[in-house]
Amino acid sequence: MYMYYRIAIFFYTSLLAFALNAQNPIADLKASAKASHSVLGGEQDQYEALKKAIAEDYSYLEALYIHYHQNPELSFYEKETSRRMAEELQKIGFEVTEKVGGYGVVGVYKNGNGPTILVRADMDALPIVEETGKSYASTVTTTDEQGKTVGVMHACGHDVHMTVWTGTARRLIDLKDQWSGTLVFIGQPAEERAGGAKAMLGDGLFERFPVPDHAIALHVNSNLAAGKVGYCPGYTMANVDMMDISVYGEGGHGAYPHTTKDPVILAARIVVALQTIVSREISPLEPAVVTVGAINGGTKGNVIPNEVQLQLTMRSYSDEVRNAIIEKIERICKGVAISAGLEEDQYPKIVLRDEFTPATYNQPALTGRLASVFQEALGEANVVETSPVMGGEDFSMYGRTEQEVPIMMFWLGAVEPTKVEAAEKGEINLPSLHNSGFAPEPKASIKTGVLAMTAAALDLLKPN
Repeated sequence: MYMYYRIAIFFYTSLLAFALNAQNPIADLKASAKASHSVLGGEQDQYEALKKAIAEDYSYLEALYIHYHQNPELSFYEKETSRRMAEELQKIGFEVTEKVGGYGVVGVYKNGNGPTILVRADMDALPIVEETGKSYASTVTTTDEQGKTVGVMHACGHDVHMTVWTGTARRLIDLKDQWSGTLVFIGQPAEERAGGAKAMLGDGLFERFPVPDHAIALHVNSNLAAGKVGYCPGYTMANVDMMDISVYGEGGHGAYPHTTKDPVILAARIVVALQTIVSREISPLEPAVVTVGAINGGTKGNVIPNEVQLQLTMRSYSDEVRNAIIEKIERICKGVAISAGLEEDQYPKIVLRDEFTPATYNQPALTGRLASVFQEALGEANVVETSPVMGGEDFSMYGRTEQEVPIMMFWLGAVEPTKVEAAEKGEINLPSLHNSGFAPEPKASIKTGVLAMTAAALDLLKPN
């Protein structure tokens, strides 16, 4: 009789949540999941036990974080980082394959029948000299592909990502009697250069290893307090394209410009005209960015050169807007060349770099489900809905294959709460990601990340 009573309460609360949130599908999914947790679960006891286990494991994770932070490696050169990631999975029982798509790592752990969950962390660092003042700051330098000596720093939080990834794997294996299914943990190289996900998929990630039912990841947030997580249903990050434009002309003496066809002037006209794409040719309801970030040309003030180089980045969400931006850039460049009287072989040369990152689309149903899980595990005050951003993340590619895997990436707060409060009052400016002064607050960030990611995986590993 008691069991019937509990089931009746569950259906009543689920129907009530549906009625109250009928106009909001994300809220509906979150409310239904919350009702299920609170009536049938015992999840709160589970989360308290999980928090305790994470706290007991933190000294191990802190040492691992410091190791990663002090030993950063650039994109496509993550040899030692990937080796350590593989070791971490091997010693807790994963079947590990290395060198998938370069230095990619794939760990598989099968624990009976059930869903397959992919958990991804990226591993590469950036060519930045660290200026955080931390006792464990990176002092690594290396020679880049242009032969320059550069500093190397985890200025985008990938050291936190890898540590949370490891902590989550350790907790899930410790709790393997509470779930059934398959874990696929991937350590991905070269996220910063938008090549790692593409390389791993091209090397047969979804052919050689179990295809996931869901794929999840996180990214640190330089504006969100440590201890909190953020979620964004639908588009959360943008398409990212990089383009090079060579603007040609006919050079000569700066004193006789009438005898030349000045590519500096043509480049300037192109830069100004490109600004009308977003302001006049794309719907104001569609997010888009066209930025010219670099102009290089000429050697001396009285010499008009033959060529000027432009470097651009373009951001969008939909494929339609992305394609429209590219077409309009090509049209503007050609039009400027024609207006200057250049021959067809002198028209600007446009190269779209092979560094395209597609927009990250968080599957709404999955996002609503996990937002509810985060609220149960962390408390509602520590879970916030965030706005989309125009940054890019190649995690998106795992959701754009023929398998159409639902994906969800959430934000992990990484800033000391007092600093966030001071920034909100206008007293300080917070260093952004990719800044030499960006320094996550490791303890709260890592513990929160492991709790949120483990809770998400446990929920997704429930039988359908």
